[in-house]
Amino acid sequence: MAGAIVACRACPRLVAHREETARVKRRQFCVEDYWGRALPGFGDAQARLLVVGLAPAAHGGNRTGRMFTGDQSGDWLMRAMHGAGFASLTTSERRDDGLRLKDAYITAAARCAPPDNRPTVAELERCRPYLVRERALLGRVRVIVALGQIAFATVLATERARGVELPRPRPRFGHGAETTIGSIVLLSSYHPSRQNTQTGRLPASMLAAIFERARTLVE
Repeated sequence: MAGAIVACRACPRLVAHREETARVKRRQFCVEDYWGRALPGFGDAQARLLVVGLAPAAHGGNRTGRMFTGDQSGDWLMRAMHGAGFASLTTSERRDDGLRLKDAYITAAARCAPPDNRPTVAELERCRPYLVRERALLGRVRVIVALGQIAFATVLATERARGVELPRPRPRFGHGAETTIGSIVLLSSYHPSRQNTQTGRLPASMLAAIFERARTLVE
């Protein structure tokens, strides 16, 4: 499936943006070869924890070729996951940095870097079947951590597409909220974006607590 994701060109706006970003580059990365394609998820195929983010960062995953890699959000996420025993390193710098996820798999609602980090509803819908297929392949998942409201909504839509009945009333996003959906527990977290981490909305301790709770639940 990874090959199909990498080759995907279903969303013209996203394809144009990811390729233009890879061509123009950011000055600090001007000597690097950008990935500039859609990104598959990565991690442990036997994972009991699934982490769902928003989309690759234009100069993060779109540059490095791996989700949550090469930017501050990735480092915040890895520190929290490492603390709970889900990641071998506290940083996520490049595809060949030796990082290994243990009992965890990382993916996203959208697989291409969107302008202003805002994929459209139609783009998210076109991308969703990839997550449905990942859920089918990751048969041991017991906990899903949704990073942000869009990831949260995407997980709900994905579970519904898989034929799982959603709780009523419909679950609402909130940092630290837990929802049981079928055989899994959905944990909500603010996204470790700069907007959240640098303003103090998401301190490291709050993000760490999410993954400590995930560790308790998967065990």
